[in-house]
Amino acid sequence: MSEQTAQLELSRRTFILGALGGCALLGTGVLGLQGCSSASAPTQEALGLPELPFKEDALEPYISKQTIGFHYGKHHKAYVDKTAELVRGTEFADLHLVEIIKKTVANPDRMPLFNNAAQAWNHAFYWKNLTPGGGGKPQGEIGKRVDQSFGSFENFKKEMANAAMSQFGSGWAWLVADEKGLKVVKTSNADTPVAHGQTPLLTIDVWEHAYYLDYQNRRADYVNAVIDHLFNWKFAESHLTKA
Repeated sequence: MSEQTAQLELSRRTFILGALGGCALLGTGVLGLQGCSSASAPTQEALGLPELPFKEDALEPYISKQTIGFHYGKHHKAYVDKTAELVRGTEFADLHLVEIIKKTVANPDRMPLFNNAAQAWNHAFYWKNLTPGGGGKPQGEIGKRVDQSFGSFENFKKEMANAAMSQFGSGWAWLVADEKGLKVVKTSNADTPVAHGQTPLLTIDVWEHAYYLDYQNRRADYVNAVIDHLFNWKFAESHLTKA
């Protein structure tokens, strides 16, 4: 194959992946939560690390560029890389991340794959649920649903903060939707609501790597900053139709 032909083929595959709205782990068939990075480095495109929906310094002063650099560029990337390694040559190679999560959650022999696939999914979701100038009381349909389910935004905020603060060790606090409405849940380590039939709407990552460079042991300050200033309520509302 000539160099020109190879370049045309690469461009065609990149376009198709973007049109599908997914980011394939090339050579594994795994689809990510969002589009591929536009970086020209073929290793990043092949590994399927999703592109951040904001610049690394966009969440300052609440989450620093340094934290995003380590959290996204080191931790998230490591989960994506390990998932690609673990599915290669297995029956999971052509499955989407959510399918991998659901098929491995109750299989002790596949826990390494579950942990890495779930963390890859959780982190892709986490980035999209944060936005500069976000947070505070939601409006529109999501605001109505929050009031219906919790009585008020303040009640929701208390429940969400309590879930994030009371999660012992590493894990996540979530706003989820199920057949009964909206509720707050927490999961340990890599566990995720998508493994249990719930629709995630928002999340707070309470692994220490998510906040320790900025807040040290002041997890409450980080949690309140996310709720008050960073939650992407438009993103949450877009998931209501999937519940």
